[in-house]
Amino acid sequence: MKRIISSTIAIAALLGLAGQASAADMSARPMVTKAPAYVAPYYNWTGAYVGINGGGGWGSSNNIDSSGGFVGGTLGYNWQSGQAVFGIETDLAWSGIDGSGLVGTTPVRAGSDWFGTVRGRIGYAWDRTLLFASGGLAYGNINATSPFQSIDTTNAGWALGGGVEFALAGPWTAKVEYLHIDLGTANLLTPGVTSVDYSADLVRAGLNYRF
Repeated sequence: MKRIISSTIAIAALLGLAGQASAADMSARPMVTKAPAYVAPYYNWTGAYVGINGGGGWGSSNNIDSSGGFVGGTLGYNWQSGQAVFGIETDLAWSGIDGSGLVGTTPVRAGSDWFGTVRGRIGYAWDRTLLFASGGLAYGNINATSPFQSIDTTNAGWALGGGVEFALAGPWTAKVEYLHIDLGTANLLTPGVTSVDYSADLVRAGLNYRF
């Protein structure tokens, strides 16, 4: 009987030592953790940019329909807060938008050789895509020629439009934009013609470099 009790005690002691060794081994073994999934940061539109733009325009001046192309440069700055983007942009373009027709009974050729804008922008960003509206000051020249007189004057007016801009690789972005400009009225002292007004609808694409 004593032998059985002694054997039982010895077995229990061996089991206890084995349990302690196993627990010590588990505590010494490093925990395996899964690496967190990579989440790409959202694109931030804040900052200055410079770019080029060009496209086509369709204008009207009294009864004269005009059309042509243009090309120019752009300078601007954006501020982003959440998904809202606010900015200011200015541009200046050479223009070949002109046309000819009758104003009353007088043949007149009219158009604009250059124009520019200074506009505020407000938009909503979906990561690398920005949908925006813009509006502000437009300025440029109005030229008109008749058999009796030629004028070339600089006028100020307004601009309103909108578009979409996409962030490309690195610091580059590209945009497509519609803009309506109205340069007001220029006086033409030809008999039968008192004034020539000028407005145009522009569709353009642009490529910007962000700093």
